[in-house]
Amino acid sequence: MTATLALCFDAPMQSWGLRSRGVLRDTAPEPTKSGVVGLLGAAMGIERDDEARIAELAALRLGVRVDREGLLERDYQTTQNVPTTLGTGHRTVVSERYYLADAVFLVLLEGPRPLLATLGAAVAAPRWPLCFGRRAFVPARPVFCGLHDGGLDRTLREHRWLECRARALAVTGDQQRVTLRTVVDCGAGEPGAQPRHDVPLSFARGARRFAPRAVRIGEVPLTEEMIPTGELPCS
Repeated sequence: MTATLALCFDAPMQSWGLRSRGVLRDTAPEPTKSGVVGLLGAAMGIERDDEARIAELAALRLGVRVDREGLLERDYQTTQNVPTTLGTGHRTVVSERYYLADAVFLVLLEGPRPLLATLGAAVAAPRWPLCFGRRAFVPARPVFCGLHDGGLDRTLREHRWLECRARALAVTGDQQRVTLRTVVDCGAGEPGAQPRHDVPLSFARGARRFAPRAVRIGEVPLTEEMIPTGELPCS
């Protein structure tokens, strides 16, 4: 039976690198598939080079709803006494690292219910610590949001907005229509499909490998039914 696992990615800082090499570390504007699979692997205690189990997680259909767009921020990190290429001395390296501040994402995974139930239990009680792209970027509230019967697309449209009611009402105000951006796995030949090179094949140190996928960028309307009635914790 197909089901959908719902996760809440809420933290003061998140980073979802796509082309992080050398002294420049970028971030995508929403969680990448490699980042989501990496978090699930940590929850399950999957080793970095266990390609079979990584492939099982990567095969799940991924959808992301942006419940709060983050602010793109940049910081600098300095590393001293780095050996030179020729090994004749040392130097200081300054790197630029980008991250998202104050973002909230609804992350959905569609697949077999037994596997998703196992993943949900693991996320609620992870084997290894969970983080959003970097070890210091830890969740601000519980990640597990529930396991739903049926497909991802319906959950994307109907799942409760991951904002507290006070902030939700402040955002909606007197606006006629509010929409939430979505990024969903799709077939490469579908209209509007865009490529992403972030499907993990292996997380082995020094030998990370990734494959492409296609995504469809869209939006869903924010309805009154999606706005929480109680007071939820705001980050």
